[in-house]
Amino acid sequence: MKTKKNIALVCGGYSKESVISIMGAESIEKHIPTDRYRVFKIIIEPNRWYYKSPEGDIADVDRNTFTIAGNIYFDLAYINIHGSPGENGLLQSYFDMLHIPYTTCNACTSALTFNKAFCNAVLAHHGVRVSDSVHLLRQESCNLQAIADRIGFPCFVKPNSEGSSIGVSKVKRMEDLQEAIDNAFAEDKEVLVEKFVKGKEYSCGLMRLNGEILVFPLAAIVPKKDFFDYEAKYKGASEEIVPAPVPEELARKIGDISTRVYRILNCSGVVRCDFIVEEESQEPYFLEVNTTPGQSEESIVPKQVRQMGWTLEDFYTNVIEEALRK
Repeated sequence: MKTKKNIALVCGGYSKESVISIMGAESIEKHIPTDRYRVFKIIIEPNRWYYKSPEGDIADVDRNTFTIAGNIYFDLAYINIHGSPGENGLLQSYFDMLHIPYTTCNACTSALTFNKAFCNAVLAHHGVRVSDSVHLLRQESCNLQAIADRIGFPCFVKPNSEGSSIGVSKVKRMEDLQEAIDNAFAEDKEVLVEKFVKGKEYSCGLMRLNGEILVFPLAAIVPKKDFFDYEAKYKGASEEIVPAPVPEELARKIGDISTRVYRILNCSGVVRCDFIVEEESQEPYFLEVNTTPGQSEESIVPKQVRQMGWTLEDFYTNVIEEALRK
């Protein structure tokens, strides 16, 4: 009889997105086939790492060995943390040192993609279209007038290394710029002021499977608010349409750019690339790449996967097996 693999389903984290991470992990846990894998939900908090059983029992994780009870070792870490330490390379480096494979991009790629300014600079160097932006550091003074002259209004002000649109503001006039920058600095030590691109937002999920990059059906994001903020993402204030109602040529173009991004950044596992398609030119502008995309039942990637004809059991099995092969 084949021995089941032990999978550490790692969730929680140190950011405000920890609750979203745990919700997604609960959905993943339901759909990982129990005839092939033993799943242990590991919750990471700033002061404690622990295993929480389906019955609610708690056991602390030995962080020296990443084991439970001294004798439960793991064949794979399924990382479902949004923000630090699961999306910025810290947890990946930890697992690398322990020689435990994991489902996400490697430490270097995770760190790069988590830093929006650096990621944009790398992709722009390779010809990927990105919006013009100004990168601000907390320890340095900023010239509001110079920012306004270069970026114009409206513009977006966002933390450089946070997800889920936490701390993001759409600024329409000079009088509101400083407050928006202060709000973003409350979430991060670095801030990005980004030129507004008028258009529609789309999201492309993709993964590497059996040596090939598989592009998922494109999703259209229709926020009921002014932009795709935290409430739009997680409180029903948006509609995600899969497949996106766009010409096949545009869907293919976004898929091709996403594939280039995946290769340029040396991504692994499942990622989601977000774009704005500019209204007049119909050219896609890269927004960001999410290396641990949401996994609740109604998140974008699970919707895309089901549209492909896969069950979520198929999907998570493929994610796990691909990571084990890697």
